[in-house]
Amino acid sequence: MKRALVLEDGSVFIGEAFGAKEGRAGEVVFNTGMTGYQEILSDPSYCDQIVTLTYPLIGNYGINRDDFESIHPSLAGLIVKEAAAAPSHWRSENTLHELLQEKNIPGLAGIDTRRLTKIIRAHGTLKGRFVSLDEDMEVTAAELTTQTFPRDQVCRVSTQGAYHAPGVGPRVVLIDYGAKHGIIRQLIKRGADVYVVPYDMSAKEILSLKPDGIMLSNGPGDPTDVGEAIETVKTLISKLPIFGICLGHQLISLACGATASKLKFGHRGSNHPVKDVRTGRVDITAQNHGYTIDESSLAGTDLSITHVAINDGTVEGVAHKKYPVFSVQYHPEASPGPEDANPLFDRFFEIMEKSETERKELSTNA
Repeated sequence: MKRALVLEDGSVFIGEAFGAKEGRAGEVVFNTGMTGYQEILSDPSYCDQIVTLTYPLIGNYGINRDDFESIHPSLAGLIVKEAAAAPSHWRSENTLHELLQEKNIPGLAGIDTRRLTKIIRAHGTLKGRFVSLDEDMEVTAAELTTQTFPRDQVCRVSTQGAYHAPGVGPRVVLIDYGAKHGIIRQLIKRGADVYVVPYDMSAKEILSLKPDGIMLSNGPGDPTDVGEAIETVKTLISKLPIFGICLGHQLISLACGATASKLKFGHRGSNHPVKDVRTGRVDITAQNHGYTIDESSLAGTDLSITHVAINDGTVEGVAHKKYPVFSVQYHPEASPGPEDANPLFDRFFEIMEKSETERKELSTNA
């Protein structure tokens, strides 16, 4: 069965439909990762987006039960050059087509993904819609120019209730703005006693859990759409060690008085070089974000820049000048992606241990 992708600029791509039958609209973005399609399509940060994968063959190692980053994928659609119908891997349990069918996600294969990517790079992220071939493409394109999408993505992908993953190490409260399972795995791997809480839990409720540290997760959309989260982070910054990832990084920055703006076409892939400006070390990182913190807006805050993107110079990490609070724009949990930045979790645990020692010393000397 044929299916078309219509962009708001009037571009039309006709290919083979797979996955769910229904057509959906969303923000069309691209990811340059060569592997990790299962983690990409289950990343909650892609909520309401139609994701184009630039690597030409997708689905060749199938779908397994272990590599999901969320239980219910929330992207609006998937576009590939070729969708493998007969995957080959010992862990494979079903095909990409079967997964998209099960999760009610439409897919489009057989189009020129290189051309689509170049359009997005030239014009910026565009709105698009999957339609059948008997629809009026010009009318669809015109409708897309005025269509607005919901801005409540974080509310929809965050956990609806707190839950506990017991451990014998420091207690970490992970505020879920659309957290990838990879973050939780990294905390559990290090023995943390993890509480995962909804995005709108108050600072008072979070502190009542007696955490040793707080993690702010990744998540979809514009950070200014979750104003209550910014206020909560503003309260928590002076209380405990905090580590923010992606959207969590943006929320820390906004809570300290910085501003954010939308990138032309975002950073999405597993091959983005990032430089630590303090040491000169360069890590290859996994990224997925459409917004960035404005470097000039950090000048009057208590934050210092720790990392920058090699490709475009944008801010990739900050640290607080007074409190044990730091964040990065990329994904050190590496799901999928290189593990260069994984030691940032070890740093977070070291900061929590140091902070706990200092609190005990203060209590003893009081």
